[in-house]
Amino acid sequence: MLLRYFYDEKLAHASYVVGCQKTGEAVVVDPMRDITAYEELAKKEKLNIVGALETHIHADFVSGSRELNDRFGTKLYISDEGDADWKYQNLDGISHQLLKDGDQFNIGNLVFEVMHTPGHTPESISFLLTDKGGSADKPMGIFTGDFVFVGDVGRPDLLEKAAGIQGTSESGAVAMFESIERFKALPDYLQVWPAHGAGSACGKSLGAVPSTTVGYEKAFNWAMQFDDEASFKKALLEGQPEPPYYFAVMKSVNKVGQKLIKDLPEPKEITSAADIEALLAEGKQVLDMRPADAYSKGHIQGTINIPFNNSFTNWAGWVVDYDKPLYLLLDTNVLDEALVALRSVGIDEVYGFAEAENVMAQAENLASYENVSPSEASEMVEKGEAYVLDVRNQTEFDEGHIDNAQHIMVGTLKNRIDEVDTDKTVIVQCQAGARSAIAASVLKANGIDNLVNMTGGYSKWQQEVASVKQ
Repeated sequence: MLLRYFYDEKLAHASYVVGCQKTGEAVVVDPMRDITAYEELAKKEKLNIVGALETHIHADFVSGSRELNDRFGTKLYISDEGDADWKYQNLDGISHQLLKDGDQFNIGNLVFEVMHTPGHTPESISFLLTDKGGSADKPMGIFTGDFVFVGDVGRPDLLEKAAGIQGTSESGAVAMFESIERFKALPDYLQVWPAHGAGSACGKSLGAVPSTTVGYEKAFNWAMQFDDEASFKKALLEGQPEPPYYFAVMKSVNKVGQKLIKDLPEPKEITSAADIEALLAEGKQVLDMRPADAYSKGHIQGTINIPFNNSFTNWAGWVVDYDKPLYLLLDTNVLDEALVALRSVGIDEVYGFAEAENVMAQAENLASYENVSPSEASEMVEKGEAYVLDVRNQTEFDEGHIDNAQHIMVGTLKNRIDEVDTDKTVIVQCQAGARSAIAASVLKANGIDNLVNMTGGYSKWQQEVASVKQ
């Protein structure tokens, strides 16, 4: 048997290729949309990808199952659990098998057994894997999707918070408790292969290790320590981070069926700063992907800044308007990687790009914003000429914040611009400075120029200001 692990750091998403080397057949579990890595592995190992397994209808990335079907004619193995709202659609002409609890199917000498594990979502299933190529007659591991993570379990509130389906948080938490009880009955030696790691918004305290075991999670996973449903439900629903806006889009896309990458628009190169300014004047979106420091010193008015790093995909999903054409200012050496990242969360309407440095060199009357230290920010507040806008998550804000700070989480800011007081200078602040820079660009793009970004964030404030005042 062959088992390979693939990890998208920008999405904290794990996928797996499982192959029977005797028959030369392989499947991909919870595939990412860009299937290049799977193709390369299959070619290297002389495997034929015959199937794509999905543990549930994903909300945080676009599944690659239909890409695999288009490229290789693979069969989709998908859940038939949950009610009518949680059934896959538009499967005509696509080879697929609908799965329920207890179902089994073979890929060569590999046996996959389906275990219905609702809680994160109603249709969620896990796959127990047995390798009968040797003498094994019991499973060696379980692909848990967003059910059990290393040190955490899937959140049950996404359907309510992101998709607006009322009452599903409570029912999901109850279902999760029952699913965990089934999980606890599995053998301790079973390996656990989840679909996400640290940084994913599908849980609140995911570990940064790629795999674990049933026994280890039973001993140390906080969610496994409850004997009564009420206490578990309360603990599970408390402190969950805000789900990105794009989760509702992904849920719909993966349920109904997304466009194939080959059918997406091919971005055209733009070489003139004037053309970028004209696009902005027409109401198009332009994303400046340079580092925040470079953007703060000079940028084209109306652009939004999301630096191209490991957090890029998440914040693009929050900030980008899916209904508007998008254009990119970036180092063109990373264009292909940027398109993969954007398309992984369904941002498909990318129509153009420009080499950022060339455009900046041409542009006149560049906009900018000032960065200030926490000490400087404190002086501005004390003089009554400024106030603090805290753009961190709700849980971070609740744990401690600057006195009288207004709280608007950065991802929600574009929809709450009218709540920002522009009579005073706005000091934009997060935990360390990265998110506040994104927030500053959103404010600037919406015509709010009376602002500064506080470098070092709340962490630096505690060191420079709060500790001195105590």
